[in-house]
Amino acid sequence: MIDVKSASLLCALLLVTAIAVAGHDRNARSVKGTRSPVLARNGMVATSQPLATAAGLRILQQGGNAIDAAIAAAAVLNVVEPHMTGIGGDAFAIVYWSKTGELAGLNASGRAPAAMTLDYLKKKGYTSMPDSGVDAITVPGAFDGWFSLHGKFGKLKLADVLAPAIEYAENGFPVSEIISNQWQLMAGRLMRDEWAKKTFMPDGHPLQQGEIFYNRNLAATFRKLAAGGRDAFYKGEIAEKIVKAIRDKGGVMTMEDLASHKSEWVKPIGVNYKGYDLYELPPNGQGMAALQMLNILEGFDLKSLGHNSAEYLHLLVEAKKLAFADRARYIADPDFAKIPVEKLLSKPYAAERRKLIDRERARQEYEPGNAEQSDTIYLTVVDRDHNAVSFINSLFDAFGSGVVASDTGICLHNRGAGFSLNPDSWNRVEGRKRPMHTIIPAFVMKDGKPLWSYGVMGGDNQPQAHAQVFLNMIEFGMNVQEAGEAARFRHTGGRLGLESGIGAEVRRLLAIKGHTVVNMIDSYGGYQGILVDPKTGVLMGGSDPRKDGCAMGW
Repeated sequence: MIDVKSASLLCALLLVTAIAVAGHDRNARSVKGTRSPVLARNGMVATSQPLATAAGLRILQQGGNAIDAAIAAAAVLNVVEPHMTGIGGDAFAIVYWSKTGELAGLNASGRAPAAMTLDYLKKKGYTSMPDSGVDAITVPGAFDGWFSLHGKFGKLKLADVLAPAIEYAENGFPVSEIISNQWQLMAGRLMRDEWAKKTFMPDGHPLQQGEIFYNRNLAATFRKLAAGGRDAFYKGEIAEKIVKAIRDKGGVMTMEDLASHKSEWVKPIGVNYKGYDLYELPPNGQGMAALQMLNILEGFDLKSLGHNSAEYLHLLVEAKKLAFADRARYIADPDFAKIPVEKLLSKPYAAERRKLIDRERARQEYEPGNAEQSDTIYLTVVDRDHNAVSFINSLFDAFGSGVVASDTGICLHNRGAGFSLNPDSWNRVEGRKRPMHTIIPAFVMKDGKPLWSYGVMGGDNQPQAHAQVFLNMIEFGMNVQEAGEAARFRHTGGRLGLESGIGAEVRRLLAIKGHTVVNMIDSYGGYQGILVDPKTGVLMGGSDPRKDGCAMGW
């Protein structure tokens, strides 16, 4: 049996090997990966940080199931990647429960404070949603999500599940190069809040590579949550400190806003692509855009074009533009808008949208179709019974709002930045409404059986990356590691970023077709995935070398 220290060391060795083979260019490989999938039979964990992967593996070895291990890994990531994720943010999950064959979705996104309205924000002088500060903070939904997942599916005690995170928060961990570099970029945001500065710049500067970071305040918070459960966060002393931190800076959050929050169990939505069922979560998340992309692309012979050829990438980018035109129009909180999901995901609708694509020329933009009738961590765990969870947790931007709730160690997210101030938008800001959400988990079924749990981080990159990674495997036969490691594109703000594994001739041809091709560094997210071999039941894990993480099993 692999112990936690050995698992962490193996993760690190795999990462070092991958970087060495790639010549320190994380984007250098166009198709084949630099390392093989990790194989195991008794359980598999894939996360963006080795300590979190090791913690999830530890929970599986202690008799916990996939859901226990996912929560444990998410809690450790709250400690070791504090700029990306935590209980001050939101979460979403898709769970496959082998005993019943159920595929369940959980929306653990928080709502705007009741008093956060268009009038309130416009009176404060905003012309667009703020991307930091207290007026960007919605209710943090993540911990209610963890608690809901544990209550429905968990096996171990919550205290045991949170124990690894408490240990790292209390005893410290060494900061990696990638995390340190990201930390440096956010120093200005952290300096604006007294407790953010105390918590995340304890010596007056962001932590450097190899320095030990402690978050003992967060350790104390986790202990209270382990003992008191959901209400300890949303009704007690912790809630009071969250509200005070916000209201002291002029925000409008109340105790009632926190106390009334609850996660929602939802039915995943999906499309069938050549016999494979890809599932995402319904709005207010943007997963529908990935499904629309695949529906549109299914009408083309993609394999014949060649992986990451100019013709192939052109079709994917145009499909992305079509899907995102609908994303801007239709994705909002379903409690406030009747969203025509069934029509938007229908094959006839995709066929009509597909006709708009010119195979020789890029369109600058598309109108939404007539269907009337954002920083993050992703992880996945599959256990020996093939219970599986596809899990994503986020603060939105790095360090979210930049506000820390006094001595709780909790950094509050800025998910309210996802709202619109356009009064005609379905996603306009309203009290007790959930904003359009960028974080999305994915899950693939084949013939009614779980095949592949995966996700890719990174704001509006996520749907287009979900589609690319899916096609890498289904159309081009890549394994679970290669599919996530292959060079990707990201289309955002009218610009097309291509990783360096996509060559100069492809760039030239795409520019001729009218795409604005640019150099875009470190904007392609981070992939994690676990495949269940349909013949042997063996678990195969893949982890993105663009991040620190790894997949490990036993």
